[in-house]
Amino acid sequence: MSIATIGLGFCAMLALMFLSMPVAVSIIGVGAIGGYMAYGMPLVNMMGSVVWGTLNNSVMTAIPLFMLLGEILLRGGIADKMYDALAVWLGRLPGGLLHTNIGTSALFSATSGSSVATAATVGTIALPALTERNYPVAASLGSLAAGGTLGILIPPSVNLLVYGSLANVSVGQLFVAGVIPGLMLTLLFSLYIFFAHRSAGKDTAAADIPLREKLALLKYLIAPVTIFTVVMGSIYGGLATPTESAALGLMVALFFVWRSGRLNTTLLEHCFRHAAKTTGMVVLIIVCALLLNVTLSMLGTTQLVTRWVTSLGLDYFSLLLLLVIFYLLLGMFMDAMSMLVLTVPITVPMVMVVGVDPVWFGIFIVVMCEIALITPPVGMNLFVVQGIRKDGGSFGDVIRGTLPYVFLMLGFTLLLIVWPQMVLWLPNLMSN
Repeated sequence: MSIATIGLGFCAMLALMFLSMPVAVSIIGVGAIGGYMAYGMPLVNMMGSVVWGTLNNSVMTAIPLFMLLGEILLRGGIADKMYDALAVWLGRLPGGLLHTNIGTSALFSATSGSSVATAATVGTIALPALTERNYPVAASLGSLAAGGTLGILIPPSVNLLVYGSLANVSVGQLFVAGVIPGLMLTLLFSLYIFFAHRSAGKDTAAADIPLREKLALLKYLIAPVTIFTVVMGSIYGGLATPTESAALGLMVALFFVWRSGRLNTTLLEHCFRHAAKTTGMVVLIIVCALLLNVTLSMLGTTQLVTRWVTSLGLDYFSLLLLLVIFYLLLGMFMDAMSMLVLTVPITVPMVMVVGVDPVWFGIFIVVMCEIALITPPVGMNLFVVQGIRKDGGSFGDVIRGTLPYVFLMLGFTLLLIVWPQMVLWLPNLMSN
């Protein structure tokens, strides 16, 4: 096998996706056909046992649990109160409620693990208030789409969990590695709003609220902070695995929804149904990626790509800059999860040749997936935010509002490359 053959197979998958074939079908089609052409039916027959052995892992159970956790928070009314509480504290800053969009997205991300759910939830809550107070349409939609991307970086993150499973990296270390980059990216978004949209909503600012009432509203932040503390604290306190911590977080969320009086069979049925649909989509893509990995492993693709990268003489920075361009182009036409499962088996061995830490690379690739979520023409968050607006405005509003955040995130990615300790400091500290 040659590099040209590998590239041809990759292009074939992209071509099938561009022809509107489901992502899972495109991946399994190339993987199974390639395996059959190389080794015949024996290789195809062994794929089932390989997939079962990989999926029969307790870490994979965390995926439906985190999906269900996000649905409970969304349908249980916790997110609505969270937005109200942050609005009274952040709404007086230059940029007003745009800061609240980012802050609520960050806090919701710390409990849901899904960017699409974060963008949809915060957007549904925030857009009526933003419209009523005459905030700029493009700036409002851009802050919601960009804030939603934090859902796959700030732990717990489903994408980090999938990366850990595919790359055989500790999920706990990946979760804690995402904390500081997630907080810094949140701060970067708010700084941009502070300087670029400082006059937004100024003419219709809400009346001052007494300090006592502001402090009283902080009680609505107890639920998300508690859930985040339970999930992360149980992992690094040695009390639970990532899967067990997801279950603990879910139980805490159910308790808070019960306390609010919203817990009933209708809500649970709705949450379970939506969580099951999303989980099925994610797991199906993962399974197909595993089947492709069987073919790649048997054909010695990893070793071939590793030798090829070594022969090019690329150093740490050159290779990562090439990957930034590669993922940026790929993200224009592919959703984040597909990018992740399709490229991890190839890129992880490739970057380890030049000394890249696999935990750091997990954060890097998730940030690139975040950029893909808001990069036209196929950015998922762009369509989510456009879909929840009620004025029937142009899709160009979302793109104009989001593009500055794309450039901010690209600059943030370069900062990650230059300063890898931003990612690795906390995992190393916790390990020691």
